[in-house]
Amino acid sequence: MGMTISEKILAAHSGHAHVVPGQLTECTTDWVLCHEITTPAALRMLEERGMDKVFDPSKIVAIPDHSVPAMNIKAAKMYQKLKSWVKEKGIEHFYDVGRGGIAHVVLENTGLVKPGQTLVSGDSHTCNAGALGMFATGVGSTDLAGAIYAGRVWFKIPETMLIRVTGDIQPGVTPKDIVLEVIKRIGADGANYMVMEWVGDTIDRLDMEGRFTLTNMAIEAGGKTGIVAVDDTTRAYLSARGIEPGSYTEYTSDPDANYKVVIDIDASKVEPTVAYPHIPSNGRVAGVDKIAVTHAYVGSCTNGRIGDLRDVARILKGRKVAEGVQMIVVPATQAIWKQAAQEGLMEIFVDAGASVSYPSCGACLGMHSGVLGPDDVCISSTNRNFVGRMGDPTAQIYLASPATVAASAVAGFIADPRAYNADGSNAAD
Repeated sequence: MGMTISEKILAAHSGHAHVVPGQLTECTTDWVLCHEITTPAALRMLEERGMDKVFDPSKIVAIPDHSVPAMNIKAAKMYQKLKSWVKEKGIEHFYDVGRGGIAHVVLENTGLVKPGQTLVSGDSHTCNAGALGMFATGVGSTDLAGAIYAGRVWFKIPETMLIRVTGDIQPGVTPKDIVLEVIKRIGADGANYMVMEWVGDTIDRLDMEGRFTLTNMAIEAGGKTGIVAVDDTTRAYLSARGIEPGSYTEYTSDPDANYKVVIDIDASKVEPTVAYPHIPSNGRVAGVDKIAVTHAYVGSCTNGRIGDLRDVARILKGRKVAEGVQMIVVPATQAIWKQAAQEGLMEIFVDAGASVSYPSCGACLGMHSGVLGPDDVCISSTNRNFVGRMGDPTAQIYLASPATVAASAVAGFIADPRAYNADGSNAAD
């Protein structure tokens, strides 16, 4: 029996010629990603046990992003802990406030991580990096401590779900809609502890931003990670960041690899999708219910990239955010913020009545910069809509693509982005 991409990566990192799902194995980790929320707990575990060291300061990337700039004294202390540890241990890759942004999006652009490698972090959306053909996953603080100390992590080899997406994507439909459609079909635990491997001619035509959105949300289906095989699109993306072929290992799944589940998606039939409260699998077609919104939020590691902001600007240009709607746009990184400014997107946002915030996780997890109050109704391009995720537990969160968020902000209710043309007219006119 052959192996999948993920099985091959984990076999190579555990010294085995062959691994099978369910097998327990200790793997080396090429990279450890640290931020200011989960890392301090891991560091305390090491300090309390007299194990206060790092396995390799050149293989740890530290990026404060969840609650920065600090929203209160507690957040300031956590940031201070990470920053002092970075200095004390000589961590070589530190992207401080003002030089970084949301960790996963910063990391994908650094030119550090490569196909065929392993990455762990104390953050569930570490699976984002799987779009680069690597095994990337979130772990708890105890495993994070072990990775920092020894550069090794125990894994149970996960089973793999093959998601085959074929056909042309309709205008107005985005990769976010595709992943929400998949999660709707399989359920929020449909890929429990599985790798979600994305294939098909639709995936082949996606740019890297779209692929990152797909792998980012593997965890919303219960997945261990998501992954996309390396192709010319990946190679070009890496080359632009100084990583040339020959400096990394490309793995492909064997023709006789074993898949636990195979899902087929006809991309031409996917419509703009909105996940209703309070679970990402509660998907419905955008605009079927004209639900009034009080907040519209664009950002996060899922959808705060430049392409996402361009989608928003295309709809907002020449239009205004509806009265009574608070719209917040959060570029994922400083570099994206700067590029958006250079392209004139910021001016479009401000002219439309949207507020632009600094790069951070912010309101995605209800920490700051747009926290929801009682009975607020928010349409958001983030990844989770659990009760209390973005603030008050009575608030309602609807997940959607940035285009759908922008259309809804203009309409004042959940709207179909296909109804809005780039010239400022409505498609139905």
